[in-house]
Amino acid sequence: MADFRILLTDWAHEQARLSRVRRAVFIDEQGVPETLEWNADDAGAVQLLAVDDQGEAIGCARLLPDGHIGRMAVLPAWRGRGVGRALLAAALDAAQARGHALVQLGAQTHAAAFYARAGFVAVGAEYVEAGIPHVVMHKELA
Repeated sequence: MADFRILLTDWAHEQARLSRVRRAVFIDEQGVPETLEWNADDAGAVQLLAVDDQGEAIGCARLLPDGHIGRMAVLPAWRGRGVGRALLAAALDAAQARGHALVQLGAQTHAAAFYARAGFVAVGAEYVEAGIPHVVMHKELA
């Protein structure tokens, strides 16, 4: 039995818990400038929040209206325990439910193999965002 669950929510209801995860992973751990982390896309996105059995936030992702998956993060203590896979699966389900035939994301290059295992294909050249190498990846949905 899983010791976490994935919630589909929105920024208005879960900003505090979503922000804690993103701050810990992107700003504190990876050094992303705070001015680049927060943007207006959060308000209109489907937010996915992973919580442990006590309701503590342990991971997150978002799905934009155009089918772009992003801001996927898992706290270090929870990595390797299926949280990322569950977040990605929930994001793909949400995209399919919204009628997207194609989803895309900007994967940090160290995580590209993770997304490839889920059926994503790299397209285009590597690029740098917030000082971190990324690659655009697409996945067609059935």
